[in-house]
Amino acid sequence: MASQQDQLPPVDIKPLLSKLWPIDGRVTADDIADAISHFFTNQVTEAQSASLLMALHFTRLDFEPKVLASCAAAMQKACAQVPVDELKKVIETRGRREGNYHGGLCDIVGTGGDSHNTFNISTTASIIASSLLFVSKHGNKASTSKSGSADLVNKMQPRPPVITAVKPSTMARVYSATNYAFLYAPVFHTGMRYVAPIRKQLPWRTIFNNVGPLSNPVEDVLEARVIGVARKDLGPAFAEALRMAGCQKALIVCGEEELDEVSCAGRTLCWMLQEKTPGGEIVVEHFTIQPSDFGVSNHALDQVSSGKEPEENAEILRRILNNELPDNDPLLEFVLINVAALFVASGICETDSSNMGEGDDGKVIQERGPAGQRWKEGVRRARWALKSGEAWKQWTSFVDITNEIESEG
Repeated sequence: MASQQDQLPPVDIKPLLSKLWPIDGRVTADDIADAISHFFTNQVTEAQSASLLMALHFTRLDFEPKVLASCAAAMQKACAQVPVDELKKVIETRGRREGNYHGGLCDIVGTGGDSHNTFNISTTASIIASSLLFVSKHGNKASTSKSGSADLVNKMQPRPPVITAVKPSTMARVYSATNYAFLYAPVFHTGMRYVAPIRKQLPWRTIFNNVGPLSNPVEDVLEARVIGVARKDLGPAFAEALRMAGCQKALIVCGEEELDEVSCAGRTLCWMLQEKTPGGEIVVEHFTIQPSDFGVSNHALDQVSSGKEPEENAEILRRILNNELPDNDPLLEFVLINVAALFVASGICETDSSNMGEGDDGKVIQERGPAGQRWKEGVRRARWALKSGEAWKQWTSFVDITNEIESEG
């Protein structure tokens, strides 16, 4: 039986398409976002939907900050709405403030499509970061690699979490039990089921590859994020799109090899959003970082490229979380610098004393590197998360609470 949404009247976007090819200066970002919004309600035909995605690709309008910001807002509006007040109450009750981190939710995500086929760095980093931050890892199954974030966590042992158990009605309960939650995109962005078949038939990446990382379901309570982009020219566009949307803490990264992570092999281009003026204006600072800024060695990408199936990557992740890799292991150091990037972006490294718990010597590394940030302190905290067992503790708490929710039906 068709749902009420499936029965909404069709929307004809031919007038917009005629202005896009060739490009017409009268087309606005809001025009494009309005058309995109009807994708989520199945009101635009597949032919017209594909035509719009192709037009945005070839005109490069899907690189325009205003277009990205407007389309991300449309995607957010169509998303299943999370209980903001309830989440804020849980966050405030659990009180994880430290340094310039105010205890809000954080995310680390990449656009994918960088063709380097590295290990699931951002997913691993998100779990380790939950040792000290509230993390909302927004993810999905693979589209451009063998092992997407959801594919990976679904294969974790000794038992996997039930990622479909995390939904608006259960989020407060999840965060009462753990600092970590994996937000499975299809649970929250239900309208994307109409778009997925169209995207699969196109040979190019579409605007949704760029808008997805900007559309975390918990946007209203997201304090900080790291977003990896697979093309250097997307860095400024993402930074400006986030600034337009009112984001106050973010770090956009692109490895010089066009890698959507902080690179372990050499330089990484960065765009950091911070509040730096007395009037509260958000500014974007552009700079570069490299492994030595974090106090670790350079490692060639072929040393950290997994190209493995989800089961194999899940075993690697289990070993990392249980601190079973040598301190100088190339893959471990690749993960650690990305965890450090999120710690820096959150502001938690901006403290003169440290009280993380058992195994913490309290010796904050106050040395500052590029952009005046404490990158080495970020790595120190990331290593503590593994050696203390705190990262594994938060992960197992997430596994337990999601299985408990699922068992209750």
